[in-house]
Amino acid sequence: MNTIKLTMSQALVKYLMAQKTYIDGDLQPIFAGMFAIFGHGNVAGMGEALYQVKEQLPTLRAHNEQGMAHAAIAFAKANNRKRMMACTTSIGPGAANMVTAAALAHANRLPVLLLPGDSFANRTPDPVLQQLEHFGDPTISTNDCFRPVSRYFDRITRPEQIINSLPVAMQTLLDPELCGPVTIALCQDVQAEAYDYPESFFAEKIHYQRRQNADDFELARAIELLKNAQKPLLIAGGGVHYSDATEQLASFAKASGIPIAETQAGKGAISWDHPNYVGSIGVTGSNAANTLAEQADLVLAVGTRLQDFTTASRTLFERPETTLIQLNIAKFDSIKHNAVPLVVDAKVGLTALEQGLCPTDNWQVNSEWQALGQQQIEKWNQYYDTVTSDQDQHTPTGLPTDAQVLGAVKRNMANDDVVVCAAGGLPGELHKLWRTDSTKAYHVEYGYSCMGYEVAGGLGVKMATPDSDVVVVVGDGSYMMLNSELATSVMLGYKVIVVVLDNRGYGCINRLQQGTGGAPFNNLLENCQSIDGGAPKIDFAAHGAAMGAISEKVANINELEQAMQRAKAADRSYLITLDTDPSITSDGGCWWDVAVAQTSAREETNTAHAGYLAGKQKQPY
Repeated sequence: MNTIKLTMSQALVKYLMAQKTYIDGDLQPIFAGMFAIFGHGNVAGMGEALYQVKEQLPTLRAHNEQGMAHAAIAFAKANNRKRMMACTTSIGPGAANMVTAAALAHANRLPVLLLPGDSFANRTPDPVLQQLEHFGDPTISTNDCFRPVSRYFDRITRPEQIINSLPVAMQTLLDPELCGPVTIALCQDVQAEAYDYPESFFAEKIHYQRRQNADDFELARAIELLKNAQKPLLIAGGGVHYSDATEQLASFAKASGIPIAETQAGKGAISWDHPNYVGSIGVTGSNAANTLAEQADLVLAVGTRLQDFTTASRTLFERPETTLIQLNIAKFDSIKHNAVPLVVDAKVGLTALEQGLCPTDNWQVNSEWQALGQQQIEKWNQYYDTVTSDQDQHTPTGLPTDAQVLGAVKRNMANDDVVVCAAGGLPGELHKLWRTDSTKAYHVEYGYSCMGYEVAGGLGVKMATPDSDVVVVVGDGSYMMLNSELATSVMLGYKVIVVVLDNRGYGCINRLQQGTGGAPFNNLLENCQSIDGGAPKIDFAAHGAAMGAISEKVANINELEQAMQRAKAADRSYLITLDTDPSITSDGGCWWDVAVAQTSAREETNTAHAGYLAGKQKQPY
């Protein structure tokens, strides 16, 4: 057997570089690069190895470990999980900073390879700087925090262990059912240790997307249920994107006539002007989709885990008389909500359903049901035109609404440009109001709804789609959480446009607080403990400029539209900020289970609790 002597770090990097996949007929490396922030736990091991291959596997220096992991995750999402990035950090706080990002990737079923440094395997110099000493177990380090938020976790304490560990890591990262974050903790001394690795370990490996066929019984049962349904509704989830099944979804919709609603992750799976499209569903849904969901006698959920925002906390379509079919590659998801499971790849499954239902174009949903969907979405489109216009909305503060800002941003974007968001009130407004013209033009992280994802996520999306403008819409609260990768975007030459909506606090949670009977408290800055002069008014334009971006503050919607044109013409990242109203949100949506205090000195809270109990009566248990 031929061998090659390499350090563990050199061997790991060499193995990653050998992993390839075909995308649109073009053979490409699966790993586009490595985000790295070096410290004593990885600079001498991983740092040396990455330097040797910096032309083949780019090493990208970020400003925050959580931010760079967010960027890597966004890159993978924008690539439909076919390509990804790795992230390496030092031990201790550098590693701990990535735990939040790992949780985000886990919740969203997105691949990212995390390579935190770890304590010495030989323990000779213990305790080292930043080492977490557990009094009862010397094997525990900060990296054990990754275990519950990783799909696969390993700690490399001998250099030859990667021969077994890395193939399992790749399988997990690329598996359509098990996909998620992989953490391989690298002991500092082992990173630099050499071993005679088999040359065959580094042979080029071409990975293909595995597509699972349906069980004959499950498929036949689903077809029979659909044939007998009078008012079926299809909910498109993120799995439609990850399976590359958008064309099959459109074909199935046309052939069957079934109305199509969309989750946050599924948005863009079908164009907003498709005849079968009825908009977003659930707590942040349109009146159109929710009206149909309340009347549907069958719901076909495709590639969605049906979290509470989609189901309105199990009140929207979980009636005894409504049948739920879960078409999903993951067995774990296929049986949720007492569903009839159809375990199959979305692309394969939609094709099989169309062939089984409409073999000779002799079956379609009844015309009355189709007409209701079209009538409802037409009403919603008229409402959209009103709330997103540049006309005065007569808000309490006289400032623009989030909906108006989104309307202005949309009017100044091309069809293939991408909008990015994650947390606060904006994801709800985007879900309801954003019109997707192309399949990947909408990028909202809402599985974990992580404040601070937005700017870093925009960087990752831009890296994946360099020919499109990427527009990050973000509230002042999320921007303050994590904004450092704006400087990284300037440094790397990946231009993003950031629109900061400054409503002086956490407007979304302030509305929720009052909606559950609470007094305004600790959310908007005016209701927070502060000095007599109040909290400072933050100059976001000056902050963006300080990080190298071109920036400006605008006063109204008309100025925002003009600024958007300047931003699109600019040669580097551009930040636009404007003040917005914190109290106004658009119509739509439905009940959400947020527990209200059973007893309170506030009458408003007691009233809200009574309403909460009434809402819970609609839940199945």
